[in-house]
Amino acid sequence: MTEGTISTAAAEGSDTLSRLEQEGEIAADYLEGLLDIADLDGDIDMDVEADRAAVSIISDSARDLEKLVGRDGEVLEALQELTRLAVHRETGDRSRLMLDIGGFRAKKRETLAALGAKAADEVKSSGEPVKLEPMTPFERKVVHDAIAAAGLRSESEGEEPQRFVVVLPA
Repeated sequence: MTEGTISTAAAEGSDTLSRLEQEGEIAADYLEGLLDIADLDGDIDMDVEADRAAVSIISDSARDLEKLVGRDGEVLEALQELTRLAVHRETGDRSRLMLDIGGFRAKKRETLAALGAKAADEVKSSGEPVKLEPMTPFERKVVHDAIAAAGLRSESEGEEPQRFVVVLPA
C-alpha cells in the first residue's frame, strides 16, 4: 500500500465511524423522546460494534423495560425498526442500527450461540444436517456465526416468518 492509499483508508474509516456515531446520537434522541412519552425511566448507551451503531436502553427498573421488550422481543424488534426509520429520515441513509433493551439481546445472543454450538456438535457426531426452529434475522445471524466458528456450514431456508437455519456437515 502506498502512503496515499493508507491515508485514504484511514479517512474512510474515520468517516464511517463518524456516520455511525451520528446514527447513534439520532437514535438516542428518538428513543429518549419515546421514553418521555411513555413515562418510562431509562438511560441510553451508545456504541459502535461490528460496523453498526449499537444503542442500549438500561434501567434500574427491569419491569419498565420488560414492556419495551415484549413477548420474545417483539416490541424490541418493532422499536428497532422505528428507530432505524427515524435515523433514515434524518440522514437519508439506510441504517443497520442494533437496539438492545435491558440486556435482552445480549442474553439472547449467549443462548443462541450455545444453541448453534450444540447443533454443530450434533451434526459433527451424526454427519446429518440439523434443522432448527424458525428464527428472526437477528437470531439466525447469531446462530450462523456460531456454526461458522465451529467450522461447519449453515444456510437459511423457508419464508419469513418461518425462516430457519439448517446446519450442514463440513
